[in-house]
Amino acid sequence: MGKIIVATKNVGKVRDFAYLLAGKGIEVTSLLDYKDIPDVVEDGETFADNARKKAEEIAERLQIPVIADDSGLIVDALDGRPGVYSARYAGEHKSDEANLLKVLEEMNGVPSEKRTARFFCALAVAIPNKDTIIVEGTCEGMITKEQQGNQGFGYDPIFFIPSKEKTMAQLTKEEKNQISHRANALKKLKELLRNNELLVTRVERL
Repeated sequence: MGKIIVATKNVGKVRDFAYLLAGKGIEVTSLLDYKDIPDVVEDGETFADNARKKAEEIAERLQIPVIADDSGLIVDALDGRPGVYSARYAGEHKSDEANLLKVLEEMNGVPSEKRTARFFCALAVAIPNKDTIIVEGTCEGMITKEQQGNQGFGYDPIFFIPSKEKTMAQLTKEEKNQISHRANALKKLKELLRNNELLVTRVERL
């Protein structure tokens, strides 16, 4: 079995990746298992910048493959906010509840047809002495006017998916991991690995 580190201390993200990579012969660990590694400063201008930085810095430090994502919510009526600031939108303390309440407050009075939004994920895979792979995935939806559901994490309770007639927080884990931005990015990564012989060689090392 290979081993890969998911460069996050977010328990929800760790669960998502463990589920998405289940049955692939890959042992998934996270930064929760490496308490001495300091947080990587996410100061990039884009999701891809931050994902690359996290993956490369930790892969260089530990000399094993690292997968990192930077993901967040993009709301059209808010000119793309929270965007790359999604995790800290209401402050540096990183409160999911405070973040989504801030979005709801800022969206107060916005009509239903203008509440379009999407979850966005940039996924980076860094392997020591190899080029970093970056893929991106999205999931389209609408911002609700109140929280609905208690599954998932982050902005899931206010992100409504019309095709499912549910918020992300009302979906089962199986449903979420068929349509989520993170799942869509991972699907692209798998396809890239299948179609490129060099990359297949890389993934066999994971």
